[in-house]
Amino acid sequence: MAKAHRKTIDTILIFLGSVTALALLVAGGIMWWGSNFVNDQVTTELKSQKIKFPPAGSPALTPDKYPDLQQYAGQTVDTGEKARAYANGYINRHLEEVAGGKTYAEVSTAALQEKENTALQAQKQSLFMGETLRGLLLNAYAFGTLASLLKYGAIASFIAAITMGVLVLLGFRRLSK
Repeated sequence: MAKAHRKTIDTILIFLGSVTALALLVAGGIMWWGSNFVNDQVTTELKSQKIKFPPAGSPALTPDKYPDLQQYAGQTVDTGEKARAYANGYINRHLEEVAGGKTYAEVSTAALQEKENTALQAQKQSLFMGETLRGLLLNAYAFGTLASLLKYGAIASFIAAITMGVLVLLGFRRLSK
C-alpha cells in the first residue's frame, strides 16, 4: 500500500514538474522576445534621430570638460546607455550653462512675469527643447535597461526550466523502478 501511495505522489510531482518546466520555457521565450523587441525599438528609434557625439579632438567634446564622454566620441547614439550618456553628460552640461543652472520651470516662471525680456524668452525656449530631448533620451535609456533585465530574466527562466526538466527525468527514473 505504501509503495502504491509513493508512486501516486511521484506521478503527481512529475506532472507538476513537467508543467512548471513548460511554464518556465514559455515565460523565458516571452521574456527573450520582449527583450529583443524593446532593444530593437530603442536602437531603431535612436538611429532614426541621427544624434552623434562630437568627434574626438573637437572643441565641442574637450577631454577636460567631458572626460566621461571621450569613449563615445564620434559615435551615433544608438543604445540606451549611449542615450543616457548623451542626455546626462552632454545635454545636461549645456543646459546648466543656459541660465546659470536654472531649470526650465524656474526660467519659465520668470519669463511669464517678464514677457518683453527676449533673453529670458530665448533661455526658456532653449531649456524647453533641451530638457525635452534629454527626457526622451532618458526614456530610451530606461527601456534599454528594461530590455537587459528581460534578457537576464529569460536566461534565469531557461536555467530553471532545464533544472526542472532534469528533476522530472529523475522522477521518471525513480517511478520506473
